[in-house]
Amino acid sequence: MSNTTFQTVFPKSKPIIGMIHVAALPGTPAYDGNREKMFTTAIEEGKIYRKAGVDAILIENMHDRPYLNRRVGPEIVAFLTVIGHELKRSVNLPCGVQVLAGANREALSVALAAGLDFIRAEGFVFTHIADEGQIDADAGPLLRYRKQIDAEDILVLTDIKKKHSAHAITQDVSLGDTARAAEFFLSDGIIITGTMTGMPVKERDLQEVKSVTSLPVLVGSGVTLKNVGQYLPLVDGLIVGSHFKEQGKWFNRVEYDRVAQFIDRVRELHL
Repeated sequence: MSNTTFQTVFPKSKPIIGMIHVAALPGTPAYDGNREKMFTTAIEEGKIYRKAGVDAILIENMHDRPYLNRRVGPEIVAFLTVIGHELKRSVNLPCGVQVLAGANREALSVALAAGLDFIRAEGFVFTHIADEGQIDADAGPLLRYRKQIDAEDILVLTDIKKKHSAHAITQDVSLGDTARAAEFFLSDGIIITGTMTGMPVKERDLQEVKSVTSLPVLVGSGVTLKNVGQYLPLVDGLIVGSHFKEQGKWFNRVEYDRVAQFIDRVRELHL
């Protein structure tokens, strides 16, 4: 368990966390060689989020497909650290990082060096089969690593039964029991997703998890202007990516009007 609480990082009730999908990084198939554009675009999108009123920002290397399994090179860590540091300095909001796929130690390294507040970690408890292959649980090594590098003020928010994965190997373990295991293994918060990026979460899944854990529970995919009113009463936070992009596509740029309309709706629902 982190020395920092969820409420300390996210003082506002039910925070809205906006995703920045950083441009493809060096060494990956889609990298275009334009490092300056990579940096400026990420900072510009962060400032759009701040202006529109989001509560926090999460950066992710989603354009680095196809992803490596659990390990990325030092060039990925270095670039994400620079981007994360500049973003945090520019927007003055809580910021986090996810490094695909399941490179949770590297994410902690980035967060520590860049002064970020949280990471999003997949494969925390139980084995699953992802696009990248088999991903085994890493809660034990990960939290020991966090201790070793003196990063216990960084929250580890964990996906369970995550998207883009097959869970047949744990089909006899319910979503609720998986949440219990994540809490027992000292997760700082649980993230529930649909089956793929942009796909909605089932309400009954949220209800099941909320009924068995005292941890904060967040929706990690498929939130839109149309369904935010359905999700907000059920959870402790929302991570929104695709809906905030032009045409609602994850690979496009963040669009101010889409974010601002969403935040206005959230504020209405809080009244």
